[in-house]
Amino acid sequence: MKKILIIEDEPNIRELILYNLKTNGYDGIAAEDGVMGITMVQRERPDLILLDIMLPGKTGYEICKELREEGDNTPIIMITAKTDELDKVTGLEYGADDYISKPFGIRELMARIKAVLRRYEVTSSSGHDTIISVGDLSMNVECHEVKVGDRIVDLTLREFELLKYLVENRGHVFTRDQLLNNVWGIDYAGETRTVDVHIRHLRQKLSDGDNEEKYIETIRGKGYKVR
Repeated sequence: MKKILIIEDEPNIRELILYNLKTNGYDGIAAEDGVMGITMVQRERPDLILLDIMLPGKTGYEICKELREEGDNTPIIMITAKTDELDKVTGLEYGADDYISKPFGIRELMARIKAVLRRYEVTSSSGHDTIISVGDLSMNVECHEVKVGDRIVDLTLREFELLKYLVENRGHVFTRDQLLNNVWGIDYAGETRTVDVHIRHLRQKLSDGDNEEKYIETIRGKGYKVR
């Protein structure tokens, strides 16, 4: 049974999500503030985190940033009442895998949870080692490990999926909409700016200060490709 942690300070929303997680076969646990949330992540080791942005103690942004800096790549879906694109992009820049805005439908939330967990399982398990590479960039799909030369590169689940898709289809140019559909899924309703944020993160992590378009090239007016 997958364990899902909800970090949400509004009791009604927290209880509603917990009830629906249980009825859908998940083990739901909850924290009502940011400090308690961090403690429960470290103690409970959840399979996925539903993280509200506006929290007492620590904001969702601070929690997300802290976990990623510690090397914790647990999938995170941010929950926010804010609809401004900048707020959504900020969450992604701190390392969130997805977001959903209040008010949201329970069916949509459950679909997003299922999709993120499914993608995580696909990239985390395989019957044998699968290595794909471009130049000195190599990806071990089974171990969820990326290396540039001998340097290990820490990626979030979504960054890993995006890079894997581009590497597997190297030489092919993909529009932002195509990447949203093929990497995020057909029921993902995010803006195309989301793709740009993840591409920028990938370039920064892969380049180590060198040419940021060494692996992922921008084709003006079209999209992105791996050389």
